[in-house]
Amino acid sequence: MDTPIYDFLRSYAASGALRAHMPGHKGVSPVKGLEELYSLDITEIKGADSLFEADGIIAQSEANASRLYGTAATVYSAGGSTLCIQAMLALMKQESRRIIAVRNVHRAFLNAAALLGLDVQWILPEYSGGILSGRIELSEVEAALEASEVPACLYVTSPDYTGRLADIAALAALCHMQGAKLLVDNAHGAHLAFFEESLHPIALGADLCCDSSHKMLSALTGAAMLHTSCEEYAPKLKQAMSLFGSTSPSYLIMASLDLCNGYISDRIKDDIAAALPHIAELKKELSDRLIFAESEPFHITIKAAESGFSGNELAELLRENGAECEYADEELLVLLMSPSSSAADFGRLRAALESAVSGASRYERRKPSFQMKLPKMACAIREAAFAPAEEIAAEDAEGRVCASVKVPCPPAVPIAVSGEIIDRSCIEVFRAYGIGTVLVMKN
Repeated sequence: MDTPIYDFLRSYAASGALRAHMPGHKGVSPVKGLEELYSLDITEIKGADSLFEADGIIAQSEANASRLYGTAATVYSAGGSTLCIQAMLALMKQESRRIIAVRNVHRAFLNAAALLGLDVQWILPEYSGGILSGRIELSEVEAALEASEVPACLYVTSPDYTGRLADIAALAALCHMQGAKLLVDNAHGAHLAFFEESLHPIALGADLCCDSSHKMLSALTGAAMLHTSCEEYAPKLKQAMSLFGSTSPSYLIMASLDLCNGYISDRIKDDIAAALPHIAELKKELSDRLIFAESEPFHITIKAAESGFSGNELAELLRENGAECEYADEELLVLLMSPSSSAADFGRLRAALESAVSGASRYERRKPSFQMKLPKMACAIREAAFAPAEEIAAEDAEGRVCASVKVPCPPAVPIAVSGEIIDRSCIEVFRAYGIGTVLVMKN
């Protein structure tokens, strides 16, 4: 597959042209070893196209991505899935749709809701092992859609942070029966289109979805794509993104998306086929000592507490054996591999896990002391997010109104949302996740 963005950058770097334009480094690296990187970093010069007005090399590369994913349109983001989420919700606001969202959203969703002045109707999933993952009850979704007096949209995160997949096909069918749109935060699932049978949201009926190409594919950090299956949205994606995106998007990130297309076209299906047996073997060999969560294959999520261990201790022991995890808490340990992970990588992971499990202390599982419920709303998300705020100890926050959401990333899943009254159950969850302070509206 051709790589028009990368080819242009290489050609321009080789030309030796006098760079009487931005950026100020002029293609010269301040340290040895990064010379080629700096030489490829340019701005919107003649022939380089422009991300939000693309009709040249960027448009050609995006068309390549669209063909690979089987979409009506695919556009690039150099601002991660955050920018894609903002654009999806902006399109919904333009259509005055009611926003119905499953609660384990990423912080980026809440920030977008604040910026756009959106009210959100929440569906609480049936959580398991904490707030990061939960099962979506189709009956609750159906009831929410049927009760909406205006056109609605449903926003779900799938895969969630632990790799659990929602039933996107069933959710899409419910939405479309009610005239609603389905939006999917597929940030952790850019690779799902390339299994033997596609698990990608677009293939399963989603109207809009975002992929973080850096999370599970070979692109640089910050690289993402916004997909749509709807022809009517195809010409609107760029304008919606331009409301929030930088006017100086990184050409290095865009070039990495371009090269990622080549990887997808040439290798990814073979790499997935090669990796799956290694993942299955790893789980089989450790299944007598570890309980693995239901997830898509490349999220290797261990139910540490159910297995009799502390996820945090397992993570520390992995580090001692040269392996860094994606996320750990007392309940869970999330290990992210990808189609690019080699047989040697899986061998090292297996050995590190064997050593960690052998050296870890055994614990009797303590059930989480909290039970999630939806706090009461005191005011709109936007009002709270932009109100004068103060940071106080989480333990002292009962009865106060959450201002801007302050949760660590990862996992960036909210406990209390802007405008909600922090109650005792919220405080128990803050405590469980080691969150010591929160932002609240000033009285």
